[in-house]
Amino acid sequence: MTGVTRSILHVIPTLDRGGAEKQLVLLATGLPREEFEVHIAVLTRSGPLETDLTRAGIPVTHFHKRHKIDPGAWWRLKRHIGQLRPDLVQTWLFSANSYGRTAAMAAGVGRIVASERCVDRWKAWHELVIDRFLARRTARIVVNSMGVRDFYVRHGLPADKFVVIPGGVSPSPPSDLDRAGALASLGLPAHARLIGAVGRLWPQKRIKDVIWAADLLKVIRDDVHVLVIGDGPRRARLERFCAQVEIEDRVHFLGHRDDVPRLMPHFDVLWLASSYEGLPNSIMEAMAAGVPVVATDIPGNRDLVVPSETGYLVAVGDRAAIARQTAKILDDRALASRLGAAARVRVHTNFSVDQMIQRHAQLYRELLST
Repeated sequence: MTGVTRSILHVIPTLDRGGAEKQLVLLATGLPREEFEVHIAVLTRSGPLETDLTRAGIPVTHFHKRHKIDPGAWWRLKRHIGQLRPDLVQTWLFSANSYGRTAAMAAGVGRIVASERCVDRWKAWHELVIDRFLARRTARIVVNSMGVRDFYVRHGLPADKFVVIPGGVSPSPPSDLDRAGALASLGLPAHARLIGAVGRLWPQKRIKDVIWAADLLKVIRDDVHVLVIGDGPRRARLERFCAQVEIEDRVHFLGHRDDVPRLMPHFDVLWLASSYEGLPNSIMEAMAAGVPVVATDIPGNRDLVVPSETGYLVAVGDRAAIARQTAKILDDRALASRLGAAARVRVHTNFSVDQMIQRHAQLYRELLST
């Protein structure tokens, strides 16, 4: 393929700060330009990550899908694909996997790749029927962990369609804030120990378990503050619950923030209490920053966290175990340092952005050479 530039169109619902969206932007901006010409189709709405694509000179086209079933958006996408005539279309997440794959098929695209990013337990039977139907007409389905692959194979998708390409994370840049400055910016006391919980406020994330674990820690320590970073439809309900258990002084809802990379190196521990995941960006980013992780023992998390080496895994819903393992880290700075250093090495060795990009590029080369 030397000297030949091939056109790749990625279709995704939004450009919000989600895990799939972050991985798409890293991939699109990192693919070798002399080999691949990248275009982005945003099905529903834009988001803050579009700035990175624009800065990299990657064309972004919007289709303004307004309803769950929106024939107009589908026709606009099909027409765009027909005009662009990409060599390969890759779709991300259920909405784009459905609209994007069918539009690409209707436009005559010969090579179509889908991306599944999570153990999607929320899917109804008819959505899994759509997945099975479209899988037969898809060249490959990229997943970020064996847990995601196994979930879909159990639901009837053909095993030979799947390619596991773990997500990637860049080395954590040094924070321009020292710890005192970080704590002052948050309005917290100079002796505070910080626990981060980063992600969309959605039932899957089990933020109530985070609040209960914080309440347990409060009994044995007077210096722990939990930063809940992210937003979502459950925020108001969770804030009310936090007030009911009288722990508003220790659990702080910060919403969406652009300065997470500045704050994360100052976390003492990262918590992820989810009931299911794919390959969580928040864990990878914390590990890259040298932060020990306490997370639930589920597929995806297991791919990242090595118990007693880079952090700890606990049963889903075991709030006491979250608090207990966190206290162990907070009580032993040598242990915390060892866990954080091992986490940084592990993620940089096994989950780099370069590896993720090269594996996608090799997949494209294989499909486009046939």
